[in-house]
Amino acid sequence: MELAKIQETLRMLNDEKLDVRTITMGISLLDCIDADSHRACQKIYDKITTKAAHLVEVGQAIEAEFGIPIVNKRVTVTPIALIAAASEATDYVPFARTLDRAAQTLGIDFIGGFSALVQKGYHQGDQRLIAALPQALAETDLVCGSVNVGSTRSGINMDAVADLGQAIHQAAQQDVMANAKLVVFCNAVADNPFMAGGFHGVSEADVVINAGVSGPGVIKAALEKVQGQPLDVVAETIKQTAFKVTRMGQLVGSQAAQRLGVPFGIVDLSLAPTPAVGDSVAQVLEEIGLSQVGGHGTTAALALLNDAVKKGGIMACSHVGGLSGAFIPVSEDAGMIDAVQAGTLSLAKLEAMTAVCSVGLDMIAVPGDTPATTISAMIADEAAIGMINNKTTAVRVIPVPGKQVGDTVEFGGLLGHAPIMGVNPASAADLIQRGGQIPAPIHSFKN
Repeated sequence: MELAKIQETLRMLNDEKLDVRTITMGISLLDCIDADSHRACQKIYDKITTKAAHLVEVGQAIEAEFGIPIVNKRVTVTPIALIAAASEATDYVPFARTLDRAAQTLGIDFIGGFSALVQKGYHQGDQRLIAALPQALAETDLVCGSVNVGSTRSGINMDAVADLGQAIHQAAQQDVMANAKLVVFCNAVADNPFMAGGFHGVSEADVVINAGVSGPGVIKAALEKVQGQPLDVVAETIKQTAFKVTRMGQLVGSQAAQRLGVPFGIVDLSLAPTPAVGDSVAQVLEEIGLSQVGGHGTTAALALLNDAVKKGGIMACSHVGGLSGAFIPVSEDAGMIDAVQAGTLSLAKLEAMTAVCSVGLDMIAVPGDTPATTISAMIADEAAIGMINNKTTAVRVIPVPGKQVGDTVEFGGLLGHAPIMGVNPASAADLIQRGGQIPAPIHSFKN
């Protein structure tokens, strides 16, 4: 029995592309606040490079000892808009450069937290951070940014939505990769270990380790054994497989926390695909019974998958958090790319799918001449889905200058490549230019 379990685990690791996608150290920067921005930046650099000094080393040791690949070692920090607002700085790009320098020193893959939380309104620091996003993300290599524009309890800040459409449009002119490092959220979570949307929430511990698992290939392999069986059997198979995957994530995360001498936070059990063959959420959905993702039935299959993953993960670990579900990034998923190129997967269908998945419109490449107001409207639609359904939704959209529908853009690495998708040509300019606040829904009043 034990030999069979060992052989199963080895097969999952070697043949089915099971990995721990990330161990992420969250670091509070609240004690780095300083009226002098230069001193604040120095404090930020010193704290990050001290607290995470051994993060990569420990991750590599765990990989070697347990034979479990840990694809990324990352850091998240307190939203910089909160830290920089206490200083005299009017330009927040130096804060981004400081984060990038710390990440380079540590040898980590990404650092998240060049972020702002604006769901109910702006303060001066928020506006300055959003204004800095195009330059900050273009000039840094490892810094990721995010902005939370809405929540079920607060509604949607449409002034921020309008400004972010402009910021994304401007960033595309400076560096096409900049927007691959920016996520716009509704109902953002404070313990997300995945990039580009990760930040360390103000209610979190001073330092914490969170783990993010993956495993679409493992789920697909398990489903191959129940072909033709009823959907409740499919759900149970996914649940049992997610249990095993989450157990591995808890082992790695708790080991990393223990060795680094910090608290263990959560396991995020999101199914995160890669461009590699056999590591695709789209192919899991097709194994459930779709001829190709994007066709009728896709939203139902995704709802089943997402729910079963959550049920299995929650049984495996008492500290499940983050986003925990199925990601559907187009450029990072070979099956999604195939579906777009075949014409079965559109932006409209992706938007419908986001009502039941883990995040939203993720790694979507669109023509470079897409108006900023159209980008803002895409953000508003996703935020509305999140607000009404009391779930996290997000947009990571990438306008590509000089590219039109049918072209392809190459991002490289885990970000893959993406076909340019068509956007609805009808203008939303009048809607976006109204600004103001979309009020919270009636079911937000839970007290």
